[in-house]
Amino acid sequence: MELSSHANSSSSYVTVLKHPQPIQGSIRVPGSKSLTNRALVLAALSKGKSTLQHVLLSDDTKVMITALGLMGVEISFSSPTTIEVIATGSLKAPDQPIFLGNAGTATRFLTAISCLVDGSVAIDGDDYMRARPIMPLVDALTSLGVDVTCKTGCPPLTINGRGGFDGKEVSIDANLSSQYVSALLMLAPNGTNGLKVAMQDDHIGGRGYIDLTLDLMQKFGVTTKAEDNGWSIEPQSYSATDYQVEPDASSATYIWAMEALTGGQIDIGCDPRAMTQPDARVFDLIQSFPDFPDVIDGSQFQDAVPTLAVMAAFCGKPIRFTGIENLRVKECDRISALREGLCNIHPKLAEEQGDDLVVYGDLDLKSLANDNVLIDSKDDHRIAMCFSLAGLLLDGISIRNPDCVAKTYPNYWETLNELGVELVYSA
Repeated sequence: MELSSHANSSSSYVTVLKHPQPIQGSIRVPGSKSLTNRALVLAALSKGKSTLQHVLLSDDTKVMITALGLMGVEISFSSPTTIEVIATGSLKAPDQPIFLGNAGTATRFLTAISCLVDGSVAIDGDDYMRARPIMPLVDALTSLGVDVTCKTGCPPLTINGRGGFDGKEVSIDANLSSQYVSALLMLAPNGTNGLKVAMQDDHIGGRGYIDLTLDLMQKFGVTTKAEDNGWSIEPQSYSATDYQVEPDASSATYIWAMEALTGGQIDIGCDPRAMTQPDARVFDLIQSFPDFPDVIDGSQFQDAVPTLAVMAAFCGKPIRFTGIENLRVKECDRISALREGLCNIHPKLAEEQGDDLVVYGDLDLKSLANDNVLIDSKDDHRIAMCFSLAGLLLDGISIRNPDCVAKTYPNYWETLNELGVELVYSA
């Protein structure tokens, strides 16, 4: 199967034609990016064959698959969404630099497990990734005796591995990303002495993703012990496992929002309340539309904030989003991108107040007769998808570079077509 990245069509646009009538239908949301990439890492660190079903095949998971292949892991497809991973329990040094585009999850996880290689691993990304911080993870690995070179605090970086690490305890500043913690936790069982992972701050965004990591580690045969400010993991081995990835909750938020905004009903094939990903917790909040609370703390479901922010524009009152400062270091500065896009719809629709975003949903947007609203996606999949929601209720919403959705939801626009939403593409 071809694993090349989706072509970047940054000069193209898609216009979402107004569709205020109820959207009805049945679709299948792609598998979870978070769970797919975690399962790939843990299968690669296991000995034997793991079968991963309903995986997401997108730009972010393609670069992970390619990278693990370069590190000696045998990965094949038995169906378009089923992967067989055959691993020896050890990784080899790749014979070329690993390029990961703008995949933050892959970059952080692979940086950590590269210390298990006996040799050098060079990791790089695109211009966006070269502006995304990784120094807290680099500092943590360095404290464990790992030789890491990182000149800017962001990729590129080089890990000079020696087949493992001897450190017994590491303290990590996870305020910028919970992925630093998840990376260290997945690495931990491979240490000569095991590892205690301690967090420097108890309150971090995305805490639910750490729980997701711990649960998946258990499924792959590793036990962990919770402590006051972290976890301790004894030396042990991962076990090859057959695992089914649940649908992506972040992607599902756009579908749930389509239901709420149009009064429709869309079956995605699973119970949202049974999903384990942090963004699934916004299902009930989305169902409450337009009666959102005046203040929404988005710290524990950050990838769902763009969806909620666009919905807030139609709630009939001002809504403040707090706890979202980490959105500034995602694929783009999402706080700024959301404010810019909303203000392109109406110049007074949103403003940034420090790291808070305030959306003034008391404006009469549906009376606007503007058929030329251009939204710059900033090549960020979540910005592109969330503003498609505004196009359901407003005329003339056009989004630059629609192909950027390939990062996590490659068939997103096709899904809208399946649900009866009309799209017009232009150069």
